[in-house]
Amino acid sequence: MSKGNLFIVTGPSGAGKGTVLGRLLPTMEQLQYSVSATTRVPREGEEDGVNYYFLNRNDFLNMVDRGEFLEYAEYVGNFYGTPAGPVDECLEKGVDVILEIEVQGALTVKSKRPEAKLVFIIPPTFADLELRLRSRGSESDEVIAKRLEKAKEEYSMANHYDYIVCNGEVEQAVEELRSIIKAARCTVDRRINLLR
Repeated sequence: MSKGNLFIVTGPSGAGKGTVLGRLLPTMEQLQYSVSATTRVPREGEEDGVNYYFLNRNDFLNMVDRGEFLEYAEYVGNFYGTPAGPVDECLEKGVDVILEIEVQGALTVKSKRPEAKLVFIIPPTFADLELRLRSRGSESDEVIAKRLEKAKEEYSMANHYDYIVCNGEVEQAVEELRSIIKAARCTVDRRINLLR
């Protein structure tokens, strides 16, 4: 049995990563979403253990001290991290794992796991990104400005990625991501045993 593939999906806040993954995940077998931990406050409709593990700052930092994260970072005043145990358990069982994390964390994981496939999701234009952030209605102008400034930094890191998916039409973005995952499942190193 082959080990699972590790996919890391990143993009600026407002790119629609969650929407794309929300449509993709129920339609693909052997693909597990990795639930990240965060110190940020849940948005309306988000559930602990489903969207994120919502932790207070002290609990999060205690997990950091114990080395329980594959990666972690501070982003716009909050901590985010990927618990390593559940990811490794799925990969060992041959199940593909998909992480939805920010750029800094993605590059950290790639340095530790060079076989990981990095996917950068963006909207068609930067103006679309700002419109999406404002339409949420959940953040102040100051927070939106910080997110847009951070997005400019993130865009500059896209050349470190394996794939870019443009999320102008959600279904098209879903199909592009599905194609990336399917192609990774068909590489020679994963299928060479079929020739034996």
